[in-house]
Amino acid sequence: MLRAAGAGLAMLALSACAGGQYRPVADTPVRIGKPYAVRGTTYVPAAAPAYDAVGYASWYGSESGNRTANGEKFRPGWITAAHTTLPLPTYVEVTALDSGRRIVVRVNDRGPFAGGGRIIDLSKGAAEALGAHRQGVVPVRVRRVEPSEKDRARLRKGKPAAMLAPLPPRELAALRARLAAGER
Repeated sequence: MLRAAGAGLAMLALSACAGGQYRPVADTPVRIGKPYAVRGTTYVPAAAPAYDAVGYASWYGSESGNRTANGEKFRPGWITAAHTTLPLPTYVEVTALDSGRRIVVRVNDRGPFAGGGRIIDLSKGAAEALGAHRQGVVPVRVRRVEPSEKDRARLRKGKPAAMLAPLPPRELAALRARLAAGER
């Protein structure tokens, strides 16, 4: 009994050394959140299991060390993103509409709030994995997905999910037409 209590105190002491100000990277609990306003626009988070939108992505990376809306430490090199309304965390497939390149990204933050048709902010690591880090803003499709547990675990550790084949040219053309028509 005394040995178990000592082990428990040791674990508590070690966890205090971890900083304690950031939430550990985990997929639970999933948080939808309450409506919130930024610069006069109100955003209403929702479950959105069939989310599939076209628009623009930007990327951010200088915020290293900041806390994400999910409470985790922001790590610019990880494959993460910010979205205004999807639950935190959520997994999405992001397709670059200029190349057809696709990646799976873990959404753990809120944003973008810059306007201009932006539907997702990618971390620097995600922008690099998508081949979009040289541009400031790129046309994309963002689709909610349920990746395998292996891919989830890799993303929670800052590693990329399994590579996805590029989108076929016919599907890519249809998504570009959808964007040009102003559809989301």
